[in-house]
Amino acid sequence: MKTKFLMGNEAIAMGALAAGVNVVSGYPGTPSTEVLETVAKNNKGDIYVEWSVNEKAAMELAAGAAYTGARTMVTMKQVGLNVASDPLMSLAYLGVKGGMVVMVADDPGPISSQTEQDTRTFAEFAKLPCFDPSSVQEAYEMIQDAFEYSEKYNTPVFFRPTTRVCHAYASIDVKDEADYKVNQPEGFVKDTSKWVIFPRTTYLAHLRMEERNTELKGIFSEYGKNQIIPSGAGSECKKGIASHGISFSYVSESLETLPQKPDVLKVATPFPFPEQLALKFLEGKDEVLCVEELDPVIEKALTYVCGKYHLPVKIRGKFTGDVVAAGENTCDSVKESIAKFLEIELPKASVDTSDMPKLPVRPPVLCAGCPHRASFYAVKQAMKGKKSLFCGDIGCYTLGNAMPLDMVDTCLCMGAGVNITQGIGHLEPDTNCFAFVGDSTFFAAAITGVVNAMYNQANMTLIVLDNSTTAMTGHQPHPGTGVRMMEFANGNRPVKPEDIANKINIEQVLRGIGLTTVETVNPLELDKAIETVARVAAEDGVKAIIFKSPCIALCKKEKVATVNKEKCVNCKKCIRELGCPALVTDEEGHVTVDVSQCTGCMLCSSVCPVDAIALK
Repeated sequence: MKTKFLMGNEAIAMGALAAGVNVVSGYPGTPSTEVLETVAKNNKGDIYVEWSVNEKAAMELAAGAAYTGARTMVTMKQVGLNVASDPLMSLAYLGVKGGMVVMVADDPGPISSQTEQDTRTFAEFAKLPCFDPSSVQEAYEMIQDAFEYSEKYNTPVFFRPTTRVCHAYASIDVKDEADYKVNQPEGFVKDTSKWVIFPRTTYLAHLRMEERNTELKGIFSEYGKNQIIPSGAGSECKKGIASHGISFSYVSESLETLPQKPDVLKVATPFPFPEQLALKFLEGKDEVLCVEELDPVIEKALTYVCGKYHLPVKIRGKFTGDVVAAGENTCDSVKESIAKFLEIELPKASVDTSDMPKLPVRPPVLCAGCPHRASFYAVKQAMKGKKSLFCGDIGCYTLGNAMPLDMVDTCLCMGAGVNITQGIGHLEPDTNCFAFVGDSTFFAAAITGVVNAMYNQANMTLIVLDNSTTAMTGHQPHPGTGVRMMEFANGNRPVKPEDIANKINIEQVLRGIGLTTVETVNPLELDKAIETVARVAAEDGVKAIIFKSPCIALCKKEKVATVNKEKCVNCKKCIRELGCPALVTDEEGHVTVDVSQCTGCMLCSSVCPVDAIALK
């Protein structure tokens, strides 16, 4: 064993490597992304790693590999599970041969997601075992357990860390590489009764699933990560606390400073629930407070156990209003809930903060120099005075909703903007309908929407914002970049020219679907961009404009903009219309450029009415 300082996601990846994982697939999404990237960086060439086109593809690929006896892991965030749920629900019935871990990183808060979803609830819905780590060290250890249970019971299993585990750092004990498990897949063995799903086989599989989960309730009651932490000798406290994941860490920290120390039930496998362990924990209790995020999973399970065994224990938590119903827990919120539950008055803060100024509000904005700003501005100028609809999508360009651009009227989920545009457009034919989508999202979720538009004769303009990367989640490659994960960040292996994939050309894809008007333009050539939008949008049917300009994080210019104060009339049009964070005012109220942020894109020069902005 050795000690390493690791991020939670890195620890999960290193645990998977120690478990002998053979295949890792996924789609980037915060807070899950670093897991697959860490595997890639530590891959010596014997593990197949890929960023799949979306989570559904990743799930199916991992399943196919698991059919051969390979140990596989598929990574995603909680909204990605929605995309992957179709194959997963059927896979739950068919099962696998090799261990298969579905690593779903939940995002309570939400911090960087469009929904607050609890994968523990999905595990119960899918009838699949779920592992829920509470720390970086436990995440490293538990994912190795997850592979073992998956392989033993021939079933996919969920591994559900949350943001505060994924992005926490800790010094942890890890195995030496010599101690890593080596898994040699047997290979795919044809058996239609096993690998072909039919109604009759599904019925029989359902019976087996229920039997397995009943067995696991007892097995998990003996699993070492599920624990009862006693209050200590001599305590007569009739109250208890049940928790899980990072909330368990908050509970432990809170109890260190409180005078009462109730028993604590730590639930590491929320499904199947460790019923016998819970029954032991409930003995002699009058009340139990469930501290969890997001859904009342433990609260419902304990309520069921009390009813089943006729226990006079009051279960409190989200249902009873003792714990907040939404959002992530914090050390402070957990401590307050516990203190109220234990009827302890917390001391008032020793420092008076009533006269402290409030922190400034800093809403997220597009980066200085982001080409998406120019794309949105070009469409806005071309459509000025016309009834228009601007449907957005998931990515950096969601920030096009911010003032002063105000160019995102709808945003639902990945790829939805293309179809929402059609839904509104069919009922409002006098509206100029635009759907904005990024290059990575185009491949992941939008192609079928364009096919639908062509088939059903919609009247819309597709705007593809092609910045040659998956920018929002950390600049991962995608099918349009020509780089695969086996070559990306591989560390030890030289890249051979024949290994580089052919770039998939978005314009060719669109023309293959049937679009006859597809134009590519650099949005930073503003006049040409505005003219192109006005001309293309005036055509009937489905047409597309590809705004192609690299993300400024990939291609920064050496020169920056400067304001000629003698020419500047201080009209502030550049600030009012673009909202670029590099455009600021000095102490005297004059427009100036923050050179620490400016990338020299010169979009501001294009909108300046007096030519007062130039490169320096």
